[in-house]
Amino acid sequence: MKKNRRDFLKVGSLLGLAGLSGWSSEVKAAPTKRRAALANFNMSGFAAPPLEKVRIGFVGLGNRGPGAVVRMSKIEGVEIKALCDLRPERIAHVKDRIKDTPHKPAVYTGSEEAWKKMCESEDLDLIYIATPWYLHAPMAVYAMEQGKHAATEVPAAISLDECWQLVETSEKTRKHCMMLENTCYDFFELLTLNLARQGYFGEIIHGEGAYIHDILEGNFSKTKYYDMWRLKQNLRNGNLYPTHGLGPVAQIMNINRGDQMDYLVAVSSDDFMMGEKAKALAAEDDFYKELAGKSFRGNMNTTTIKTHRGRTIMLQHDVTSPRPYSRLHTISGTKAYAQKYPEPGKISTGHEGWLSEEAMKELEEGFYPPIVKKIGEFAKQIGGHGGMDFLMDWRLIDCLRNGIPLDMDVYDAASWSAIAPLSEWSVANRSENIDVPDFTRGAWRNNQPVDVELSKGGNTNILTR
Repeated sequence: MKKNRRDFLKVGSLLGLAGLSGWSSEVKAAPTKRRAALANFNMSGFAAPPLEKVRIGFVGLGNRGPGAVVRMSKIEGVEIKALCDLRPERIAHVKDRIKDTPHKPAVYTGSEEAWKKMCESEDLDLIYIATPWYLHAPMAVYAMEQGKHAATEVPAAISLDECWQLVETSEKTRKHCMMLENTCYDFFELLTLNLARQGYFGEIIHGEGAYIHDILEGNFSKTKYYDMWRLKQNLRNGNLYPTHGLGPVAQIMNINRGDQMDYLVAVSSDDFMMGEKAKALAAEDDFYKELAGKSFRGNMNTTTIKTHRGRTIMLQHDVTSPRPYSRLHTISGTKAYAQKYPEPGKISTGHEGWLSEEAMKELEEGFYPPIVKKIGEFAKQIGGHGGMDFLMDWRLIDCLRNGIPLDMDVYDAASWSAIAPLSEWSVANRSENIDVPDFTRGAWRNNQPVDVELSKGGNTNILTR
């Protein structure tokens, strides 16, 4: 007898994929009841006590962590108090990059649990997590349990159980858990968010997002990702990295703040590339023999979501095909349409075509939100994916220093991350639909939209030394 999709709200931990218990592609789906109808405490709109100084400990100094440390060193009110990585040489590398700043961080290394010691330190306010995916949720949960705010790279969790752990821990401890979704701070995405707030698009009907990025060679590299953790994740078959495309669309649609994702369906192509790559490498290098014959995720996954207010969202994930980078970022409304890729962001108000360059400049001058007008040029100079990383970090610190709600809360971290395990279940069950859990437990109906006006705060300076 076929089980109803409502019985499958827990899609297994999927670990085996962390390198902890071998190579596994099994999707485990176990029946479970919905969580409690009422939240312990509503973290949407929550304002923690202001922090004059934000004392940060960083864990994970491989690909993303070093840049984050350098960016944070340029923001007023930040104290870089601790650095943690399993590899001492990575810590030495980062310390060298900030040697000309006042920051003299303590070092935590030499053990796979050194990060716990860092989280237990009494002189930290925020743990900034840039480790492999499977460590994000455990580290964020432990950080909050130790009285620290948590900011984690994407995705925040890789299973529904982890998503609920984040939500329940944040509510219980009343500590922020922010997923570091930098694409929400890219310039065209911020423009379209503000245009949507001003009613420019009319009613939002549909949105599209993606992570289409050819990193096939990097995934099979022996050195790019520690212990080849990212390749191991690709033994899962679904949309493994949904948040880059979903985040900006979700904010425009006020997901968790006036609307909520209801259910989804997902389909994956077969794998036409990764298995062949593994076989070819194994024929020349014994290191890859364990991979030969393994079942990798389909090259292209397409996931479609329906919201409670009747909107639709299409997400795609493809990190192997030789096609141009794209996050799609498509917004379709009753009055206007926006699309960012494959060309720079364009807007249309009808079938006649795109707005002229002059008209686009007028929109940018009139509708870029205050954060872009205030520090956009500084952000471009400091860098981080064209400046969006710095905008994100600055906004996080400004919110913590002023004691105001974050732009992205734990419900966003959970619901955006949940698309990965939900899409895996749908793919494994012939694209059957499955409910998206309501991590707000109904509070989305009254939660307030993200503040794009800098109505509070906005007074944190950038250090130009």
